[in-house]
Amino acid sequence: MLSLSTTTGYAIRALSCLGPPDGPPMLVKDIAAQSDVSKFYLAKIISRLSQAGLVKCKRGYTGGVQLARPAEQISLLDVSRAIEGEAWTESCLLGIAQCSDEHACPLHHFWKNTRSEIRKNLAETSLKDSIEFESHQKKNRTS
Repeated sequence: MLSLSTTTGYAIRALSCLGPPDGPPMLVKDIAAQSDVSKFYLAKIISRLSQAGLVKCKRGYTGGVQLARPAEQISLLDVSRAIEGEAWTESCLLGIAQCSDEHACPLHHFWKNTRSEIRKNLAETSLKDSIEFESHQKKNRTS
């Protein structure tokens, strides 16, 4: 079934570590430690996020990574597109390469509607929503 890739999950975890765009930048090694991701792999993820305009990277002594815009203005769809592109939401559920409206597989209509709903939900869920949900979950686990 459809799921976001592990890499997209890492990207969301890394972005969740960053403060507001006007806050101090964070070093990749610190983000990696906080999000439990290899700093070398995270550097590649940060590069994709930067190319997509989701983060700003600054080199030098006072450098690091910052959100390019507030967390409430970054959707989970933005993050998934930056990491995976559009292909993951366009593929046939049965893996049929030629599946389309004209040459539909048995599940095409169902899957087309489901994909649309998934994209809509990801577009409507912000990074801030994700951060708040995780914070709420952590509070419930420690209570």
